[in-house]
Amino acid sequence: MASYGHRRSHQKKPVPPSGMPTLADVTTTAPKLRPSLKRSSPGLVVERDLWTSETTVVVGVDEVGRGSWAGPLTVGAAVVPRDRRVYKIRDSKVLTESEREALFDRIADWVAAWSVGHASPKECDELGMSDAQRLAARRAMEGLRVDADHVLVDGNWDFVGGARRIVRGDSTSLSIAAASILAKVTRDRLMRETSEHFPGYNFEANKGYPCPIHKAALQAWGPTSIHRRSWVFMDRLMWNGVTRHRRPDPQMALPLGG
Repeated sequence: MASYGHRRSHQKKPVPPSGMPTLADVTTTAPKLRPSLKRSSPGLVVERDLWTSETTVVVGVDEVGRGSWAGPLTVGAAVVPRDRRVYKIRDSKVLTESEREALFDRIADWVAAWSVGHASPKECDELGMSDAQRLAARRAMEGLRVDADHVLVDGNWDFVGGARRIVRGDSTSLSIAAASILAKVTRDRLMRETSEHFPGYNFEANKGYPCPIHKAALQAWGPTSIHRRSWVFMDRLMWNGVTRHRRPDPQMALPLGG
């Protein structure tokens, strides 16, 4: 079974200040974009504003899994190169699963460094979602093994500390968009792997998020060892086969309908 409460590091090389390959050296094969995505390309406007020298390191950070009922909360971090591009990167939420999978290896090979950090379901319960997100972000940042000069995060909340917050950053910043795909695909793969141990919950499809099959499985068999037991959906179950973990955190009081 997959282990969630640790950092998964994928830093593959230090951030080189010069001598990087040209655009022609980057693989050009990529999935075709649907027409609706052609005008929503994230760029490097913010990154270029922050690149004050050849050695300035700008890290894009994004999270996935905060609203899931099961599985880890995952944070991705990525450092994009300056003079090479991988086209067709978008916010992971607007891409299909097959589109994200097709882009994953290309992004992992393209970025100067990347890492994904997880907070386990138990850590989400014990710490609360905000602190669990900070923990996953710290693990992701440590996994980069490079010193960040600037960090960009998506949304209104700085869960890294000292980061620049960008509303809709995953659709406007290429660094954040790359991090979002790396985090999403990594977590999805973990949930597909985990689904083999919990047949009937449809984790391979829902990735731990609420859906009719997931809710029916919870009513029939109760929560698994990877469910977040402090969440309010536990209150509505007809049967619980595990000890309820309670924490007074209003952020976790989500309605049953997700």
